[in-house]
Amino acid sequence: MDFINNHTTNFTIKSGGFKMKKNIMLVSLLIISAIGLFGQYPLTSDNKSPFVDVVKNIRESVVNIKVEYEMSLNQGEAFPFDADIFRFFFPDLPRDQTPRNRKSLSMGSGFIFNYDGKKAYIITNYHVVQHGKEGEIIVTLADKAKYRAEIIGLDSDTDLAVIAIETDLEEEITVVPLGDSDTIDIGEWAIAIGNPFGQLGLERTVTVGVISATGRANLQFGVDSPLYQDYIQTDAAINPGNSGGPLLNLRGEVIGVNAAITSTSGGNVGIGFAIPINLAKKVSSDLIESGIVTRAYIGILPQEIDHDLRQSLSLPEVAGVLVAKVENDTPAQKAGMKKGDVIIKFNEKTIPNVAKFRIEVANSPIGERLPVTIIRNKQEKVLSVELIPRPDDLTPEPVQEESSDLGNLGLEVESLDGKYAQEQNISEDKGVIITNVLPNSPASNSGLKPGDIILEINQHEIKDLKDYETVVGELNEDIVLLYIKTTDGNYRFVTINLKK
Repeated sequence: MDFINNHTTNFTIKSGGFKMKKNIMLVSLLIISAIGLFGQYPLTSDNKSPFVDVVKNIRESVVNIKVEYEMSLNQGEAFPFDADIFRFFFPDLPRDQTPRNRKSLSMGSGFIFNYDGKKAYIITNYHVVQHGKEGEIIVTLADKAKYRAEIIGLDSDTDLAVIAIETDLEEEITVVPLGDSDTIDIGEWAIAIGNPFGQLGLERTVTVGVISATGRANLQFGVDSPLYQDYIQTDAAINPGNSGGPLLNLRGEVIGVNAAITSTSGGNVGIGFAIPINLAKKVSSDLIESGIVTRAYIGILPQEIDHDLRQSLSLPEVAGVLVAKVENDTPAQKAGMKKGDVIIKFNEKTIPNVAKFRIEVANSPIGERLPVTIIRNKQEKVLSVELIPRPDDLTPEPVQEESSDLGNLGLEVESLDGKYAQEQNISEDKGVIITNVLPNSPASNSGLKPGDIILEINQHEIKDLKDYETVVGELNEDIVLLYIKTTDGNYRFVTINLKK
């Protein structure tokens, strides 16, 4: 009971029943706290952590991946003597553009999830093996055996990849069981296994934490951030080199593929992200079958819903997806979907945001007709949409929300046959064009720019300058909802909050 003694010696017991009872209560609380501290991890019947059995069963399936390749670069990129600063001081110095190669190394983790008796298939991250075709991929198993791997398929849109090795082992390869990431709860245990800081030889390091959050999206991991994001967040330590390793539950099932961290130092700070295994199942199945991922498509431009849009559209909550545009001759148009509809369910699944919507659509079976629940004019309606393959040339970026503290509009507009439209070579037949946005005005703060075309105000069509003046003159709402065509040709809703 050293813990109790060390934490009670500072108490002075004086005469009087009240003080005596008070100190007894404090000691009791400390005892309870001590029991809680020593019992924070679950134990098995033999007083071992259940993590021990999980790791024993899975560890041999986790592999170390090393990619060696040559990167082609010019002399000017390889040596500082040709950098801009040298070119400035020595302009006559000849520039050496001789192509040169530099050996590069990429290291990460992976896990064996399928074995057909000859080939062992491994899931990892795209960013770990993306240069594998330019060099070689070496996979090291738990027994230190090394194999050259081939790329089965790559998917940069999810940062997933499948590679395979041909084994000559007489013993059966251990394959990890795949769980159901849709059933995980925030706060449950999470176990990460991988090869942090690969060159240090720390293979199959085990770290433990909890599920901190689910559905994380719109995260930026450099210039090549995955298009489809639905990350599991965990505080189990994930460090460089862990990428591609499994995130497990207490049943020893893989619930995620460790993918990224958020850090200012490059090391773990308790914020790691894993790709849900249910997403990885679909991607890996497609890659093994055909080498590419086939995704479904309905043909709309989705937009996030913020507080002001919710209020303007009289929605019950800040959730769902606002339809900013319906493309012509697409499943959405054929099903009767319209601009301004709010999608709240897709195939009976609740849609909280654009990221979840895009994944649900992409992973749905092509050719099937699925129910889509929308809100239109404050009424729920169910549409039936038949999915088609997503065209290869699409980059379905969601419309970014536009909203900030706004007062008066602060806009100057003119008709589409005016001088500004002619100078900008704009040939639209409906709407009014913004010619000037006053600095620090509500319009400026909302992101509106000269050249944007206003097509609707509070769902009233704006065909010309007269319509604009009429609608603006009658505004009495706290939030003004604009529908515009931006200078880059996209369509979006913009809210202007006159109350803020």
